[in-house]
Amino acid sequence: MMIYALHKVWDGLKEAKIPTAIHYPMPLHMQECFRYLGYKKGDFPVAEKVSKEIMSLPMNPDLSEKEIRKILKAIIE
Repeated sequence: MMIYALHKVWDGLKEAKIPTAIHYPMPLHMQECFRYLGYKKGDFPVAEKVSKEIMSLPMNPDLSEKEIRKILKAIIE
């Protein structure tokens, strides 16, 4: 989910005890394990921008409608 006020939404979800994560806080091309490829900052500007605006929300087939509404409410507020 791309969010332009990421930290505000993150804090709201945390306060509501809704687990979330930022899976790629650093774009893949900037990570140590890919250094051998020779990419540097600026080579993938979209990935660099998105890594600062994206987060993962709880998502699984067992989420109840009540849980989904709780997540949505926390995001909207």
